[in-house]
Amino acid sequence: MKNLFIIAGCNGSGKTTASYNILPEMLGCKEYVNADEIARGISPFKPESVSIQAGKIMLARIKELIANGTDFALETTLATRTHANFIRYAQEHGYKVTLVFFWLNLPNLAVERVKMRVESGGHNIDEKVIRRRYDFGLKNLFSLYVPLCEYWMIINNSTLPPELIAEGGKNQETKVYNKPTYNKIVNYERTRD
Repeated sequence: MKNLFIIAGCNGSGKTTASYNILPEMLGCKEYVNADEIARGISPFKPESVSIQAGKIMLARIKELIANGTDFALETTLATRTHANFIRYAQEHGYKVTLVFFWLNLPNLAVERVKMRVESGGHNIDEKVIRRRYDFGLKNLFSLYVPLCEYWMIINNSTLPPELIAEGGKNQETKVYNKPTYNKIVNYERTRD
C-alpha cells in the first residue's frame, strides 16, 4: 500500500527536525513536501515573501506524487482545512494516511522556539500567526484530521525526550499512554482562556 505521512504540529514544535530524522531512515520515505523549504529555495533571504507561490508549488507536487503512486510526507500546522481534501484524494488513490502530531504544551513555548530558530538563522513567523495556528491546529486535529487518518499518533515534544501520548486509527482502538495530557489536548478548545 502507498503511504502518505502527515507531519503536523504548531510552529516550533519540531516537525521539520523530526522529519529529517525519521522519514528516510525509520519510515523509508524519501519524498518530503514542505512549503517552508520550497519558499527558502525560491527566496532564501525572505521566504515569507513567496509563501503563496511556494504553497502552489507544494500543492502541484502533492498531486504529482499521488499521480505517480509515490510514498511521501508533507508538513502542516493543521491550522486550515486544506489538507483534508488532499487526504481524501490520496485515500481514493489507494494511500494509507498516517498522522504524526507534535504537540507543545503552551503557545508561549511555540513562540519561544520560533524566536530561537530565528536567532539560529531560521525563518520567522509573526507571534499572532503562531498563536492562531496553535489554536486552530488543535481544534482541527480532533474535529477533522484524526477521523480521516488510518493511523495517528500524538507526541508531546515540549521536553526531551519526546513522549508518545496516544495513538489510534480508523479500525483500531485508541491507546492513551498519558491520560492527563491527552485530556488536556482533547479539551483544549473548552479550557483555553
